[in-house]
Amino acid sequence: MAIAAKTEAELADAVRGSNGPMRIVGGGTRSIGHVGPAEVLETSGLSGVTLYEPGALTLVAGAGTPLAEVEALLASEGQRLPFEVPDMRGLLGGTGASTLGGVVAANASGPRRVQVGACRDSLIGVRFIDGTGTVIKNGGRVMKNVTGYDLVKLMAGSHGTLGVLTEISFKLLPVPAAAMTLILNGLDDFRAVAAMSAALASPFEVSGAAHWPGSGTFFRIEGFAASVAYRAGQLADLLADFGPMTREDDTANRWANIRDVSLFHGRNGDVWRVSVKPSDAPVIAARSGAEAVAYDWGGGLIWMLMAPGSDLRAGLGPFSGHATRVRSGPADGIAAFQPEAPALSTLTKALRAKFDPRGILNPGLM
Repeated sequence: MAIAAKTEAELADAVRGSNGPMRIVGGGTRSIGHVGPAEVLETSGLSGVTLYEPGALTLVAGAGTPLAEVEALLASEGQRLPFEVPDMRGLLGGTGASTLGGVVAANASGPRRVQVGACRDSLIGVRFIDGTGTVIKNGGRVMKNVTGYDLVKLMAGSHGTLGVLTEISFKLLPVPAAAMTLILNGLDDFRAVAAMSAALASPFEVSGAAHWPGSGTFFRIEGFAASVAYRAGQLADLLADFGPMTREDDTANRWANIRDVSLFHGRNGDVWRVSVKPSDAPVIAARSGAEAVAYDWGGGLIWMLMAPGSDLRAGLGPFSGHATRVRSGPADGIAAFQPEAPALSTLTKALRAKFDPRGILNPGLM
């Protein structure tokens, strides 16, 4: 049975009156892991933009608002969400429409994270329902620092385990006038990470740095046309020792494919997302036994395609970072999320006891 709430009050009533586990669903395009038997609470009915001020670069919308609707509205004003939201449907096999709530719950962030930060860094306010059915608001229409819990940041990436989002406020950015991608070919993983690290440490404002073994190493520069041309030339000179660069002016498809990990679309196997120090990435990838790998965020993010049922964490052993199994088959006892260190686990349990004392929101997911 599914409960399709159309208002915040209905959602609060549903949570307050629940007698058991609840699985929170927006568009259903970013679901990972296994919650187990639970009543489904759908949030897609909480849809609509309630405030858009292009001059103030601010947007407020219901958590169930389709991402595509928001992106179209912003594009009409030459603006965008800063953090380049990945479309996970091709990777996970979903067919629904991504919602803003799902984006925030997953802290979904694409290649531009290396320059502008993650989804949580563009959040300026949230409203949500906690596990007792209480409406909580934090933040607002402007960025400001306050004492106490930063619930805006806390909700991003919590995957619905601390509360059910109902309304979200974002800061926005203008769409740049021009973009260019520079490409190095023939680099092994170690040389590619070295080149990406040099590019990201440079003053040339690289907004994307990715490496697909066998396909190329890619660097994106965005901004005013004259600035893009100048910085591209300077970056090519900086990386001259890594080989000749080619230039690509039509960057949209290239970075959409990197953002959405299209390299793995239509291929069988489990998909893992590994966050590490870029300097560690080639070694971790070599130890993984992965069938295919792709690097983003200058090497700080490794996507790995593994044989079904592979326990990547067990195979790697201890390492500095964390691994998330994004796509898998039926529940097999391998946790989707990296097990937490004891001190962090204690803190997490305390937070959940505070915001979801009955333990009913997406139990067992994280």
